[in-house]
Amino acid sequence: MKKSYSHRLSANSQLTQKSVNRCFNGEQHYYSHQSTATKTPMTFSIYLPDEALTGQRCPAILYLSGLTCNADNVTHKAHFQQRCSELGMIFIAPDTSPRSVPASDEAETVEVPNDECYFVGQGAGYYVDATEAPWADNFNMESYIVEELYDLLRSEFPIDTIGITGHSMGGHGALLLGFKFPSKFVSVSALSPVCAASESAWGQAAYAEYFGGDKSLWAQADASKMIEKVGRQYASILVDQGAADNFLAEGQLQTSTLQDACEKAKQPLTLRYQGGHDHSYYFIQTVINDHIDHHWRMAQLR
Repeated sequence: MKKSYSHRLSANSQLTQKSVNRCFNGEQHYYSHQSTATKTPMTFSIYLPDEALTGQRCPAILYLSGLTCNADNVTHKAHFQQRCSELGMIFIAPDTSPRSVPASDEAETVEVPNDECYFVGQGAGYYVDATEAPWADNFNMESYIVEELYDLLRSEFPIDTIGITGHSMGGHGALLLGFKFPSKFVSVSALSPVCAASESAWGQAAYAEYFGGDKSLWAQADASKMIEKVGRQYASILVDQGAADNFLAEGQLQTSTLQDACEKAKQPLTLRYQGGHDHSYYFIQTVINDHIDHHWRMAQLR
């Protein structure tokens, strides 16, 4: 008899299922919900291997996307589903930022402010809680990820442990949130991360908007400074960086700063420069299975 696979949301679920597609030995799902942290609708994708679809608790990876991206980029381009299917891992990809904010009439929405440059505004939440108007009302991505979405995922899906990873701005978010909230994540990795947001032009432009001139708040939202502050938290973290990445050459990524911070914190770091690779999803496809395997191994140690 053919086995039946399905996942049912709880009776009072906050989630609305948008789509389901069979993919290898599992299903790719999309959901939306109304966020209390951002006060806007938010979306995420989640890959559920057959083990999870039959109710077995599985380790999960939370993937944070980079500038200009949303959940679609990694879900459609990274090709993670086959390896997650083989290992029985859940893979979750939330959006990067609020896409709209409530207008005076609650039935309508207006676009978020300041979309003049791609590294501030929509697609550029940096996974921080903004303190400055007009951003503070809605740009609360740290609270959204580590509190609201984290709890929602655990309540609705058969998740065992959660590891965190991400690309570029999302790589910074993974390093920052992984070390700021180590009790919530069993493993950390990053792909081409912005390693020191307060020292890159992208991060400085965004943090000036989100935090104003208070540089102490910038420091608290800087991944390398957070690692140096809290010290060793993981048996090992994995970071892959394309050696031909133009953003690395321009000084946006500050990879050496991360290496220095890990040395000071005595945090074991596997840092790999991948020859010939750039910042694109072709690079992510090349190394994503290594990151899935890293999180799988760390989950087995817990």
